Amino acid sequence: MGIEWLKPDVILGSLLYAVIGVAVFWLAFLIIDKLTPYDLWQEIVEKQNMALGLVVAAMSLGICIIVAAAIH
Repeated sequence: MGIEWLKPDVILGSLLYAVIGVAVFWLAFLIIDKLTPYDLWQEIVEKQNMALGLVVAAMSLGICIIVAAAIH
C-alpha cells in the first residue's frame, strides 16, 4: 500500500472544488437572503427566531447537497 493518492494534482483539484462549492453556496445564500422580504441575519441572531433558523438550516443543507452532487 503506497501513497498513490497523495498526488499534488489530486490535492489541488480537491481544494479547487471545495473553494468553488463554498463560493456557490454563499452566492446562493446571498441571493435567497435578498429575495426574502426581511433581513435573515437580524431575524435569526437578534430576534432569536428559531423557526426561521431551522428553515435557513434546511435550505443551507439542501443547497450544499446540490452543490456536492454537481461537483461529484
